[in-house]
Amino acid sequence: MNASQYFRTTYAAAREAFREAAAARGLNVQPHRNPAQGAAGEELITDVALLGPADASRLMIVMSGTHGAEGFCGSGIQLGWLAKPEPLPADTAILMIHAINPSGFSHVRRVTEDNVDLNRNFVDHGNAKPENPGYEALREFICPKEWTEEGEQRSLAALQAYAATHGLDALETAIASGQYVDPQGVFYGGTQPTWSNRTLRTILAPFAPTVRHAAFIDLHTGIGPYGFGEIMSNHGARDPGQAIMRQWWGGEATYFDDGTSSSYYTVGDTQVAVNQTLRNARIAGITLEYGTIPDKQVMMNAVRADNWLYVHGDVGSPKGRAIKAQIRAAFYPEKPDWKDMVVERGHYVMKRMLRCVGES
Repeated sequence: MNASQYFRTTYAAAREAFREAAAARGLNVQPHRNPAQGAAGEELITDVALLGPADASRLMIVMSGTHGAEGFCGSGIQLGWLAKPEPLPADTAILMIHAINPSGFSHVRRVTEDNVDLNRNFVDHGNAKPENPGYEALREFICPKEWTEEGEQRSLAALQAYAATHGLDALETAIASGQYVDPQGVFYGGTQPTWSNRTLRTILAPFAPTVRHAAFIDLHTGIGPYGFGEIMSNHGARDPGQAIMRQWWGGEATYFDDGTSSSYYTVGDTQVAVNQTLRNARIAGITLEYGTIPDKQVMMNAVRADNWLYVHGDVGSPKGRAIKAQIRAAFYPEKPDWKDMVVERGHYVMKRMLRCVGES
């Protein structure tokens, strides 16, 4: 397999390739313009392509770039599918959402243009937000004002001491489950729906009247073994989608309620928008999560360093360039074997989800 042909080195190049691949299929691409500016001054666009009938009652949604730096992977999977499409079941369509967080993709950051983690943003902003006392207790060590070797040793010592007292799961929850008190911090959920949040709902809204069965695949990287795509259920134990997931995937998927998922529990992810917008549909959603480098490096080093860089540092400095290279590698290993594994697994999962929703 030569999957490298489907991957691009920048957001702008990935966008152009997606649009060209869609046009080659005779598909109309709908652009949604983000008002922010890209890293090279380019326009920031979320592109949407529909394969199949617009009034289908069965819909598979495949989305890339929720965490912008992870968009390289998702875009490659989408481009590969457009190049070698599968036949659609009757009354079934595929909705491709390319780069839902184009700012993060362009700047090679997980977050949106307003430093919001999109997968923590889909909460009810009119009511009290989820609390994260662990983050508040560790804030100065999670997001230090200085990024030096000595300072990082002190921060890591404090984080390790917290884990020794409260457990590693508690530390990961403190850092990554989401927080709503520190706008300059990591995994910040925001105070209102972001542009990407609103745009996702706008994209999905036209399908609400007709869709009765839906499958949702949100493409991510950063957790798990190198190149392996873990099929993480997006549903809690009481969510109707969980029963569908177990019927479609059984033990091949992982679940929060039985402890098999490699991810940490979060609230406010993109599945919320799908559930709330396609309100008449039975929905099964997954996060397809690909491993890159060891999880601890992703969590403790790349994400925190990138956050420090944009709050306190200089992106154009030697240190800044080194940090950007680090976070890029953390979420996008530019290696042929990784790309082959990603596309092969991605298309296997898409074919299975397409068949299952088509038989619903």
